[in-house]
Amino acid sequence: MKSGMVIINKEKGDTSQTVVSKVKKILNLKKAGHIGTLDPLATGVLPILMGDATKLSKYLIEHDKTYRATIQLGIQKDTGDEEGNIVKTADIGFLDEKAVTGVLKEMQGKQTQIPPQYSAVKINGKKLYEYAREGKTVEIPARNIEIYEMKLIHLDTEKSQISFEVSCSKGTYIRVLCEDIAKKLGTVRIHEIFAKNESGQIFN
Repeated sequence: MKSGMVIINKEKGDTSQTVVSKVKKILNLKKAGHIGTLDPLATGVLPILMGDATKLSKYLIEHDKTYRATIQLGIQKDTGDEEGNIVKTADIGFLDEKAVTGVLKEMQGKQTQIPPQYSAVKINGKKLYEYAREGKTVEIPARNIEIYEMKLIHLDTEKSQISFEVSCSKGTYIRVLCEDIAKKLGTVRIHEIFAKNESGQIFN
C-alpha cells in the first residue's frame, strides 16, 4: 500500500473530503485523509496523508496556519461567505489605511472565537451546517485561538475591500475573524478567501 503525503492545491468549490476521494480513486488507495479542513470556497494547500502516514495526522494537524483573505465590507450573509442570503447591510463610511492597520494590529494575540453556524464542527454528533440548514440553532462553545500577526496587503476604498494576511493557530475561522474586523470598523462584511499557504505552513 502506498504511504506518504501529497500536497494538493485545492480549487474553489471542492470540499476537502471530495479532494481526498479523488486522490484515493486516482492513486487506488484504501486509506487516505486530509490534514485540517478548507471551506469549499477556499483555495490553497491541502495536505493528503496516504496509507500508514495517516497515523501522523494527530501530530501534523497542530501546526500553525497562514491565510490571505479579502473582505467585502457593507454586506453580511448567513453563511459568512459569498454564498448564502443577505441578512444585513450597513454604511461603510470612509476607509482610512491607518485605521484599518490599527484594527488588524489590535486583534493580534490570544482570544476566544465561536465557530460559525455554517461549519463542519460537530455538536452532539451532528455538523453545525446541518442544524443551520434545518433552521435550528444550537449553543456553540467558544474555542481558544491565537492571532500571531495580521498585516494589510491592499485597501481598495472604491470597492470597500480589505486584503490582508494572517498567521494564526489551528482552529481559527477566517470568516469569523472578518466579521470581527468589520465590527471594529463599524460595518458588516462578506469575505472570500482567495489564497493560502503563503509561508508553506499547514492550515485548515
